[in-house]
Amino acid sequence: MDTKKVSSKEMPLGLDAATEEEYASLSQLLQEFTNMPTIDKAWTFKSETEDVPCAMFSISQPTLLSNKKRKSILSSHILQKSNNSVSFHWAPFPVEMTGVTTMVPSPSGSKLLVIRNSECDSPTHFEIWGSSEVKKEFAIPRSIHGSVYSDGWFEGISWDSDETFIVYTAEEPEPPKPTFTGNGYKNSGSTEMDCGSWKGQGDWEEDWGETYAGKRQPALFVIDINSGEVQGVSGVGRELSVGQVVWAPLIEGQRYLVFVGWPSDTRKLGIKYCYNRPCALYAVKAPSFKSEAKVTSDGTEDPLIINLTKSISSAFFPHFSPDGKLLVFLSAKSSVDSGAHSATDSLHKIEWPSSGKLGPSLKIIDVVPVVMCPEDGCFPGLYCFKFISNPWLSDGHTLVLSSIWGSVQTILSVNVLSGQVLPISPKNSKASWDVLALDGDNIIAVCSSPVDIPQIKYGSLLGKLSTDAKWSWLDVSSPIYKCSEKVLPLLASLKFDIMKIPVRDISENIPKGANKPFEAIYVSSKPKQPDSHSPLIVILHGGPHSVTLSSFSKSSAFLSSLGYSLLIVNYRGSLGFGEEALQSLPGKIGSQDVSDVLTAVDHIIDKGLADPSKIAVLGGSHGGFLTTHLIGQAPGKFAAAAARNPVCNLALMVGTTDIPDWAYFEAYGSEGNSLFTESPSAEHLSLFHSKSPISHISKVKTPTLFLLGAQDLRVPVSNGIQYARALKEKGVETKVIVFPNDVHGIDRPQSDFESFLNIGVWFNKYCR
Repeated sequence: MDTKKVSSKEMPLGLDAATEEEYASLSQLLQEFTNMPTIDKAWTFKSETEDVPCAMFSISQPTLLSNKKRKSILSSHILQKSNNSVSFHWAPFPVEMTGVTTMVPSPSGSKLLVIRNSECDSPTHFEIWGSSEVKKEFAIPRSIHGSVYSDGWFEGISWDSDETFIVYTAEEPEPPKPTFTGNGYKNSGSTEMDCGSWKGQGDWEEDWGETYAGKRQPALFVIDINSGEVQGVSGVGRELSVGQVVWAPLIEGQRYLVFVGWPSDTRKLGIKYCYNRPCALYAVKAPSFKSEAKVTSDGTEDPLIINLTKSISSAFFPHFSPDGKLLVFLSAKSSVDSGAHSATDSLHKIEWPSSGKLGPSLKIIDVVPVVMCPEDGCFPGLYCFKFISNPWLSDGHTLVLSSIWGSVQTILSVNVLSGQVLPISPKNSKASWDVLALDGDNIIAVCSSPVDIPQIKYGSLLGKLSTDAKWSWLDVSSPIYKCSEKVLPLLASLKFDIMKIPVRDISENIPKGANKPFEAIYVSSKPKQPDSHSPLIVILHGGPHSVTLSSFSKSSAFLSSLGYSLLIVNYRGSLGFGEEALQSLPGKIGSQDVSDVLTAVDHIIDKGLADPSKIAVLGGSHGGFLTTHLIGQAPGKFAAAAARNPVCNLALMVGTTDIPDWAYFEAYGSEGNSLFTESPSAEHLSLFHSKSPISHISKVKTPTLFLLGAQDLRVPVSNGIQYARALKEKGVETKVIVFPNDVHGIDRPQSDFESFLNIGVWFNKYCR
């Protein structure tokens, strides 16, 4: 028997012995990065038994065998020392939270809400934990509501000040479906036994698109944690999808809830990463759990729901100041009003009444406006994607938040009385910082860079809070972020810098902000041979109105550790550089962004930092759009390419995506908002094709790897498949991997692992 033939049959399709050996070697290294845990959230509170603050960290870690992320909590006491140092005394082990959807400590820290969403038709479980045991447990059946939202957008879980009631967002109960038997349709009033019957599908209903498949109608509910009674919040109709709910301060003894509402009575366009969906803050009376007449002191009935922000097109992330006098919120009005899926935020406030009647006439006051064109080195505007649960310093009017500043994430303080914005994280740091929680007037944060794993930091205010306040940052020894002995020396050999790239063709016809240099993060890997260059990977973010930060990325660090230098381009149109630069891209996709990337690559080559014959390009979504554009418009430039769920043909995508309006806006610019239709004309389709990478496919020579999620609703899998088939038809070396259960992000642990393992092998094949 020929043993060679047998062994080749046992190998995976398309692999020879050498390639299989490389897969084995690279997979061991990639697993070292994959296993690193991350901190999702953190909270602080006073210990019941000791007069020292405690911190609790929610941690997730991918597990490849189960293809899930293992969730755990790890606690620590925070000890302040007399010499201005701090010590975290960690619990010896984390506690795994098997099956936990989300958890939220009460304001005092004496109780912990744990929610477990169940699959299929099983109830949702609510658990109220004390310091050592489960105090209460309730099972909420599907007839009351479906799964509780824990997505970070519709999600809203809020304890009241008495820690007796919790308001939250959950999917409303499914409408009844038609039932059929062997004799045909079963009348809804029939008493016939269910044996031998089945449920039909009923009417199709819009959902909220990518990552929200099957999510139709988020609604508000309140649970009494003593009795387990659950009430839906009345007054909110199905014309609104709701989320981000908080308890409002009392107005003459009346409890209100404040929440975000998105119109949902027409076409639901995809909402994930899309801040251009109009939304407003609303107030509604909280359920009383008693039978009380809803009548005001003057004898008139209150309106059931009050729109608090009618004069502005976007309002979200509501937070009340500690004294209850101010309602502060973010707005993406720049996104809504322009059509860009993400843009520069603004911060606003409303003076909350303590007496009288709550109505829609409350004045909206600007706190931090949109910055159009920042001066060099100055604040570029707010780009904030979350608030921590308690973001207030002790003065009661200073917010602490994380925001993008160029290619760096920084921690800022915002005085909501004066509107003054000050950086808290070190001003000259090129690493990225993210606030996790506040400990009084101290800050627990995490800091990382492309070449440094995350490090917990403890920021202390030196002196009093003022316009010239100074902060001291201390390293915190932590068991969470650990690096293996195999990875440490690889990262130690890397360096990074943030480069300013001058715009190639400065024009007087575009705003000043669009002519300013854009940025690229350059990660240099030590070449294996003297007097040579490491091969270069150009990495491109999606969006296009997104940004790649100077923070640690496990996948990018893996590629660097293979001996690649990285050029991570934040082309014009990215977040963090002011609104003029961002708005310069719509209508020019496939040209301005492509030109910026080529300019950045030439900049690196001219500096003698790259070998022009060993350059690869990698991008996902709009980054995949740029990747496939670049190999068509600059066919001799790139030795290899990899595209994750790429936009390859706008004319095909516009009829199948959950965000067809995106295609119109990015292809036409602001004119696209009025042109948008669900039935594109031949003229529209022609322009979409001309703006797409597929229009340049005849020139492509670059070997290209495609990584596609079959459940992607944002850029449906047909886009990548069509382009890959066209390349194969031309004889271009092409490899396609389809992940049958993945959505746009391809972020399930096994899929992410296989994706970047193949990227490493693919680039090694063509760039060494």
